[in-house]
Amino acid sequence: MSEQRRGPGGFGGGPGGPGGRHGGPAIGMPVQKAKDFKGTLRRLAGYLKPHRYALLTVLAAAILSTIFSTVSPKILGKATTKLFEGLMLKVKGVPGAEVDFGYIGNILLILIVLYMVSSIFSYIQQYIMAGIAQRTVSDLRNEVNGKLSRLPLKFFDSRTNGEILSRVVNDVDNISSTLQQSLTQLITSLVTVVGVIVMMLTISPILTLIVVLTLPLSLMVTKGVASRSQKHFMGQQKSLGELNGHVEEMYTGHRIVKAFGREAKSVDTFNEINERLYQSGWKAQFISGIIMPLMSFVSNIGYVLVSVVGGILVTKRSIEIGDIQAFIQYTRQFSMPITQLANIANIIQSTIASAERVFELLDEQEEAAETAHPQVIQRARGEVRFQDVRFGYKEDELLIDRMNIDVASGQTIAIVGPTGAGKTTLINLLMRFYELNDGRITIDGTDITELQRGRLRSLFGMVLQDTWLFNGTIRDNIAYGREGATEEDVIRAAQAAHADHFIRTLPEGYDTVLNEEASNISQGQKQLLTIARAILADPSILILDEATSSVDTRTEVFIQRAMNELMKGRTSFVIAHRLSTIRDADMILVMNKGTVIEKGTHEELLAQGGFYADLYNSQFMGKTTQKDVG
Repeated sequence: MSEQRRGPGGFGGGPGGPGGRHGGPAIGMPVQKAKDFKGTLRRLAGYLKPHRYALLTVLAAAILSTIFSTVSPKILGKATTKLFEGLMLKVKGVPGAEVDFGYIGNILLILIVLYMVSSIFSYIQQYIMAGIAQRTVSDLRNEVNGKLSRLPLKFFDSRTNGEILSRVVNDVDNISSTLQQSLTQLITSLVTVVGVIVMMLTISPILTLIVVLTLPLSLMVTKGVASRSQKHFMGQQKSLGELNGHVEEMYTGHRIVKAFGREAKSVDTFNEINERLYQSGWKAQFISGIIMPLMSFVSNIGYVLVSVVGGILVTKRSIEIGDIQAFIQYTRQFSMPITQLANIANIIQSTIASAERVFELLDEQEEAAETAHPQVIQRARGEVRFQDVRFGYKEDELLIDRMNIDVASGQTIAIVGPTGAGKTTLINLLMRFYELNDGRITIDGTDITELQRGRLRSLFGMVLQDTWLFNGTIRDNIAYGREGATEEDVIRAAQAAHADHFIRTLPEGYDTVLNEEASNISQGQKQLLTIARAILADPSILILDEATSSVDTRTEVFIQRAMNELMKGRTSFVIAHRLSTIRDADMILVMNKGTVIEKGTHEELLAQGGFYADLYNSQFMGKTTQKDVG
């Protein structure tokens, strides 16, 4: 159960997990790889193309910043050499010998200027790159958001909310962080490596060769440790995902756990998963943590070799003592960007995988294009006709086959039948949430495919069994039914839905803020608010999907009266499970297996003694039947 509910954005798999994205992944951390790295990289680079001149400026700033910072150690070495020479002359007792502090002072001033200029160019680089990254990701987010609004309902029905949110939020954020941080770091590291090697070669090719020879040893150490730590990181991620799922389940079903006395079992399961997480976690962190001491050991070997060989070269007067100091600084500068590049390689792998997931979303098949010359229904009369309609959620499995229905203006049409008969599907087709396989649906003689989807859906008002309210005030939730609704309009709609009384008993009245799940009011009260919202919309056609199922019997009577008043002069489709609510319907459609098997008024269907009569009698006369209404 937890695996179904936990999407890729859960604690176990999101980019912000341990060793995660923002702090740079730990070495040895398993990295998600893209299926088509080169193709996705090219496509992502296409989003940066409009900013190519700004990127060239960033590259130029990075090069200049690195140049000024890499030449500094060599210049500082000259100051060291001058200081050493002056002290040695004093030691030897040379008359008039002294340290040339004026020369050293000038060197220090030059260094201050160089470091300041380097910092300024580094600031320019970061400032411009921040603008590029945020503008690029903003464009990508807008594209994703626009895409989501154009995707058909079947896309959302076939995927978990966690998976969609992970692509829209986590994956886009992963791309954003890489463009903002890692791209500039990549440029700087590459330029630094090249710059440092050039400076080291100007000092001593022999010493440079010694430093370069330590690289394979460093790579062997890194690869060896990473391969051993990766399996523990994978175990850590798996256990973390299991723990997240368990905690989510236990707290979501807290009352059920209490009611059945399963607290001890829940705690035992938590402790078991937590222990596995502990074992994997400390092993992963310990083994990956060994890398830095080992890298330092390899670097220290390089320092020793540089110092010994450098000392020999100084004694032979091949190089100056200040050059040895500068070279040791360059050695330290050389190892840091190499480590950064190793980390960035992992980050880029993860980022390209995230980009690929986002591009998969952008490449999803959209809803059928709107007609080039849309029809407009100013005020629908409500004449609805289904003509030879064929539909299936899968191409080879039809749910509705050759359905024909004629609904006159102002009629109330009740739809009943067992679970899976196609009642809700019929409504989805009417509002064009799904496209037909064959046939046509018309409103006032106009094919719904000749209407813009927005205008088509504006003709309908819906009250569903599953309520939907957003985080906001009760007033805003009701006013969602009609743009520009006044305070008086909202209150009248609430009164018509018999919601005004309970709203006024709340501490903040119409200003009461509903939380994300609207759990601070009862299920029945939520239903009343959705009914008030539909009343405020004043639609031409009503769709009521068991609209009174969550309210008490007395409130149901009042709402039924309000609904009857609202339905006067309007075509209404009522999906009902409790047959007592549809006795007065103008026509009752009895559906089974996607087909209308009976049609008529309540009295006519009872007189037929068929499927509907069996359903009705099973509810009101206590008869046992296999034909339930779902």
